[in-house]
Amino acid sequence: VQLQASGGGLVQAGDSLKLSCVASGRPFSSSVLGWFRQAPGKEREFVAAIRWGSRNTYYADSVKGRFTISKDDANSMRLQMNSLKPEDTAVYYCALDRHGNIRQAQEYDYWGQGTQVTVSS
Repeated sequence: VQLQASGGGLVQAGDSLKLSCVASGRPFSSSVLGWFRQAPGKEREFVAAIRWGSRNTYYADSVKGRFTISKDDANSMRLQMNSLKPEDTAVYYCALDRHGNIRQAQEYDYWGQGTQVTVSS
């Protein structure tokens, strides 16, 4: 499975941005697709995830109420980011876990290449 993330850019605080992730194959219903981010000098952190079959969603506390993860079609998802803050600046990665893990980055099986999101104050 290959994942392709896109949609990053430079925006101002308070703006919105949409990230997309397309998988080369159709994820199984038991899979979880997630977004992680990594800022310079920091560890990769969980942002949001969606169970592919049930469409149940999960969020980090820092983005809850501002970000929305959703399934677009059989092999793609999006992350709608509203009310962006400078602390949201990071490289955002989409990832796929075949076994249902939600928040542990080290458990994910496949990773996209990352897309840069920069939020200026």
